[in-house]
Amino acid sequence: VPRVPVPVEAGDGATYTALLTHGEQVDVLERLDFVLRNISELRKEVEELRNSLQHLAAEIIGEVRSHLEETQKVTRRRRFPFPRERSDSTGSSSIYFTASSATANTDDGESEGGYTTANAESDYDRESERESEEGEDEVSCETVRTARRDSLDLVNEDETHLILDSSLEEGLGQLLQQADSLHNGDEQEKREGFQLLLNNKLAYADQKDFLWRLARAHSDMCEITEDADEKRSYASDGKEEIEIALQKWDQSAECHQWYAILCGQLSEHESIQKRIQTGYVFKEHIDKAIELKPEDPKSYYLLGRWCYQVSHLGWLEKKTASALFEAPPTATVQDALQNFLRVEELSPGFSKAGRVYIAKCYRDLGNNSAAVLWMNLASELPVNTKEDAESERELEEMRSVWEE
Repeated sequence: VPRVPVPVEAGDGATYTALLTHGEQVDVLERLDFVLRNISELRKEVEELRNSLQHLAAEIIGEVRSHLEETQKVTRRRRFPFPRERSDSTGSSSIYFTASSATANTDDGESEGGYTTANAESDYDRESERESEEGEDEVSCETVRTARRDSLDLVNEDETHLILDSSLEEGLGQLLQQADSLHNGDEQEKREGFQLLLNNKLAYADQKDFLWRLARAHSDMCEITEDADEKRSYASDGKEEIEIALQKWDQSAECHQWYAILCGQLSEHESIQKRIQTGYVFKEHIDKAIELKPEDPKSYYLLGRWCYQVSHLGWLEKKTASALFEAPPTATVQDALQNFLRVEELSPGFSKAGRVYIAKCYRDLGNNSAAVLWMNLASELPVNTKEDAESERELEEMRSVWEE
């Protein structure tokens, strides 16, 4: 450190003395050396911390992928604690807005993914710990930057989050695909699909395609169970789920469709007045579903059933509707037939029940030859669901009447 002369007294005869003594200069040098050593050690610690965070992110991604693969293997083998129920009763019996799901013989249109994140909460904890450590890394790096601007780069947090989000999206796609497959299966598979979606609700409750499938699974459980209280509970819970979805995604055809179905299922346990009121709601949401997705055969099938049952309203129902509303619901057998034929146009063999309804419409319209043709076409389709079994019994009754 150079000597800096300072005047002791003013005037021409001023004398100069050193600003720091030799001992003080040595002390300053030692302190500077200490600071530099600490900065060097801090840089090493930050480097180690960055490597640890990168390793931790890689481990999390690896665990998520491993969990995806393991779940896909295990879920299909798993059996949940629901008793296997057997019944030949039909799915829905409301007056004119029946909400049976009418499972098609073809796969649902926009099927997407299936995987279970039963450990979603623990995955969330790990991610929280990772974010906490990344915050500490930012503080350390800022300290080094203050001392030296050429310190190490920060960990790229955005890139890490993008990788994790991509893994979660991939998991959702697989989950939805598996849920669709289970929905199209037998009663036990429908139960498994319901439990699969419940297990993943925490992880995907903010996803539209997840929520309407969860509502659909509640509808499946309502159809499967025989206990009236359980039916009401499943329908009510499913309706609540789909109401949440509709508040956020009112332009989703599936949300409107399953809201209508669950309203119909829930109304089966209510008074005639309430069922008639629900009939208007059912029709409104099915019309909206068709407007949003005009190529979906399921919505036309549901509208066809609504029209057919309205055309066959009894005296009591008609009087009640007239008393409650200025314009009671109206529909004809011809309206129902057009909708059922539209189903066959969009998806031939969509359901056994649909073809039976076409036969019944032609019978009611007096076209017996067409009715027999569609009865034969309905017989060609297999019996896979309760509704199929009920349709088969109707076919047998129609044949017996024809033979007489």
